[in-house]
Amino acid sequence: MPKLSERAARMPASPIRKLVPFADAARARGVHVHQLNIGQPDVETPRAMIEAYRSFDAKVLAYGPSAGLPELRQAIARYYGRLGIAVQAEQVHVTNGGSEALQFAIASVCDPGDELLAFEPFYANYNGFAQILGVGVRPIPSRAEDHFHLPPDEVIEAQVGPRTRGIVFSSPSNPTGVVYRQDEIERLGALARKHDLVLIADEVYREFTYDGAHSFSALQLSGCDDRVIVIDSVSKRFSACGARVGCTVTRNADFNSAILRMCFARLCPATVDQQAAIAGYELPASYFDPVVAEYTARRDALIAGLRAIPGVGAYLPEGAFYAIVHLPVDDADAFCLWMLQEFQHQGETVMMAPGSGFYATPGAGRTEVRIAYVLEVPALERALAALRAGLAAYPGRRG
Repeated sequence: MPKLSERAARMPASPIRKLVPFADAARARGVHVHQLNIGQPDVETPRAMIEAYRSFDAKVLAYGPSAGLPELRQAIARYYGRLGIAVQAEQVHVTNGGSEALQFAIASVCDPGDELLAFEPFYANYNGFAQILGVGVRPIPSRAEDHFHLPPDEVIEAQVGPRTRGIVFSSPSNPTGVVYRQDEIERLGALARKHDLVLIADEVYREFTYDGAHSFSALQLSGCDDRVIVIDSVSKRFSACGARVGCTVTRNADFNSAILRMCFARLCPATVDQQAAIAGYELPASYFDPVVAEYTARRDALIAGLRAIPGVGAYLPEGAFYAIVHLPVDDADAFCLWMLQEFQHQGETVMMAPGSGFYATPGAGRTEVRIAYVLEVPALERALAALRAGLAAYPGRRG
């Protein structure tokens, strides 16, 4: 029998999607599953984007430019300009979702055997794409007690090794919801300059901040133009996850040249979806006001409900729409599976993402889950009722 490659064997399963077959089986039994495992918002996609799909009338659905449609690259550059961030269209490369942008960024920075630093818990695909490329992820723990803000510089620098090439991070963060302050991003910039590292900044949740928190972009750092690659996407910004349109943004000419050659290799991003993305990027900033208000209400309802459940630990996220939550269980992976296979409350159950998949440290996150507050408040309240009942009945509950 042919041997599986070591790379394939090491590839981790997604904590976000690995339980999907069990959720499908629960639905087949007639159980309603509240999907809090994945960042798939139920906020309506802007009508301007839907109309852009409907109005596409080319006689041939042809290849587009490898770097993306010029009109979209220009629209993204204008979007950054409205944020006070100077970006040229030539510094934008359109990708098949933020996932491809992340893969291209890591491949531009790292050779096989190199390492990236990441603050755990971190987005699971940082580790997944690094593994595909033969790159190691060296974790730096952050603490729930600190709301997952950055540890001191000496803690970060202690993890810098001879093959460390960069730091990958998200702010606002998936999975923690932390929004790094300007001084924290500036600390990362200073460390990058000191140790000759690249910052791969995942900023796809930029607009979703609460309670006065503000997104400071790595592109705003002074003296770091040559060592910042930003990952961006329309998926969450415009509730258009199925569009699969993302981009890299960097002012480093060498990285741009390398990313363009990777774009050549995969031919082009989807043409029609780019037309829809153009419509999204032309929306006024006021589009986000009701969206942010809705997510704020969902966050507040979720956290209040979680804190009312005995033994559950939950902090208040500052941005994005996720929370890392401590549960009074022996093993969150086993509990999440049990909730889908063995349990229902009034015909309903909850699907969550086990926390261990957001860590690289063995054993970390074993009693945690990531919850995405992407459902309306009444649905969240029913999900919380099912979670409370499930925790009370779970055989592996801890005090």
